[in-house]
Amino acid sequence: MPKMFSESAAKYQRITLNGPSMGTRWSATLDADDSLDINAFQQDLAAAVDQVDLQISPWKPDSDLMRVNRAPVDAWVEVPAELLEVLACALDVHRQSAGAFNPCVGGLVNAWGFGAQSDAPDANAIRIARQSQPLAAHACLELDSNAVKVRKQAPLQLDLCGIAKGYAVDRMTQVLQKHGVRHALAALDGELCAVGGQSCGVPWSVALESPDLERRAVHGVIELEDLAVATSGDYRRYLEVGGARLAHTMDPRRWAPVNNGVASVTVLAPNCMQADAWATALLVAGSDEGLAMAQRMGMDVLFLLRRGESLIELGLGRFGQAANLKA
Repeated sequence: MPKMFSESAAKYQRITLNGPSMGTRWSATLDADDSLDINAFQQDLAAAVDQVDLQISPWKPDSDLMRVNRAPVDAWVEVPAELLEVLACALDVHRQSAGAFNPCVGGLVNAWGFGAQSDAPDANAIRIARQSQPLAAHACLELDSNAVKVRKQAPLQLDLCGIAKGYAVDRMTQVLQKHGVRHALAALDGELCAVGGQSCGVPWSVALESPDLERRAVHGVIELEDLAVATSGDYRRYLEVGGARLAHTMDPRRWAPVNNGVASVTVLAPNCMQADAWATALLVAGSDEGLAMAQRMGMDVLFLLRRGESLIELGLGRFGQAANLKA
């Protein structure tokens, strides 16, 4: 048996590729055989991530998302099929999360200093954003899947940062599968997706980051095989104003940054777009409402809650027992 294992493993070479995009770096770790054209493969990976950025970024004035934001109310706007797919998923999670996930928070994001327009909160802009922020996004944004068009039915500013990176990882997995790669781990920031397991027959081991404000540390390890994971938290991107720390994720129901004692939420899902959106939604929903929501939907979720200087774990599904996290 050991000889058979070594002969099988000898077919593959461990390769790690990475590149810049979306203000961070994408990476792909794979066990590749001799048939893979590495140069073409790397170019396709980079192109897939960059295309998502060009279509969805609120930081690029000429992105397709910003074309929709600039369009007048009631005007149909042609968009790429990929953007329509992301918007459809965003509206679906918006409905199922009772508004905790809301793609129409662009005005709030900018007003609080987390967007491309400002790096500090603006009280007047916050007041205006509160007055114009639509609570029911699905009632204010119409999608035409046949014509591949979008129409705003109220003044709104879309922001898809809570789902875009997960979607970019899904696009990377499509490239992996297109090139016949059967053992890989695709990643962009805190969003990851495993294609199969490692060629040696074991799952991919992924570190779950501790929500530490001062340093990067590992809280535990998750094993992935044909599965995606995403984490949203309050500890990486924030502003300090008057001694208060403001997390970058918006709570659209409070018209303000999330502030509910949840340090991070990690979600497992079949694809990374769903994992990313739900991690954001549950972070906003908070521990009580979020756990009830996740339990109702049968999700695999881990909440890390701040209680003074300590962290409390609350998990469901695969995270339901502490043994499921290898520290």
